[in-house]
Amino acid sequence: MSATYKDIGVSSEGHVGIVEIQRPPHNFFDNSLINQIADAFEAFDRDNDIRAYVLCAQGKSFCAGADFGKGEDGDPMYRLRDPGQLYREAARLFSAKTPIVGAIHGAAVGGGLGLALVPDFRVTCPEARFSANFTRLGFHPGFGLTVTLPEVIGHSKAALMFYTSRRFKGEEAFAMGLADVLVPQDQVRAAAIELATEIATCSPLGVRETRATMRQGLAQRVLAATAPALDIQPHLRPPHDFRPAAHSQSTAPPPPLRRPRPSRP
Repeated sequence: MSATYKDIGVSSEGHVGIVEIQRPPHNFFDNSLINQIADAFEAFDRDNDIRAYVLCAQGKSFCAGADFGKGEDGDPMYRLRDPGQLYREAARLFSAKTPIVGAIHGAAVGGGLGLALVPDFRVTCPEARFSANFTRLGFHPGFGLTVTLPEVIGHSKAALMFYTSRRFKGEEAFAMGLADVLVPQDQVRAAAIELATEIATCSPLGVRETRATMRQGLAQRVLAATAPALDIQPHLRPPHDFRPAAHSQSTAPPPPLRRPRPSRP
């Protein structure tokens, strides 16, 4: 591949393509990063030598969510001022035609969990952490997770992750079906490449057509699921209540909601 990218590395091993996120240590994403990954996926789809690819990352986390760095005006969402554009780019990821294996070696939190659910399969380790922490922040889940997460682990378990914002360890994620392979942390990427290589030994056309049937309409459903999130977010995210936990180490639960006392007659 001749294209160059700012925040990802793109390479191949035999018939397996590798897309590596390179924003360590936590690989926070913004529109630009998602766009680069989508471009790399589409380039691999056009390469007849690539029959499967691996999505992996440098650093401590796989992806700890969105980049909430503040702009000059203090807006904590300045890097994501057009969430509609972000969601359109995310839908491009789900439009990939080639099987994808995710190497989830560390935290996959919030939108990072959404990114981890783009691949068909996930290889992980005990040190990894999976969390849909949107409700802890006062958000509606984004990145199409209301579609993808229930399809992977079922409605009830997905609801548990959404409603509690609980963080699940790698072993728990594997037990609940959120991950497909569990290995030691230093073997995650190699195991992901091994699985992608096994897929690549099969008929490329047969695999693609089978995958297309199994994931039919997924990108469209993901994009449709983002519409309510875009409508609801402005009402759920008042400036005084916005707390980007991806940049906070606190695990304390949010304070309870206080109802106004009824006035005395």
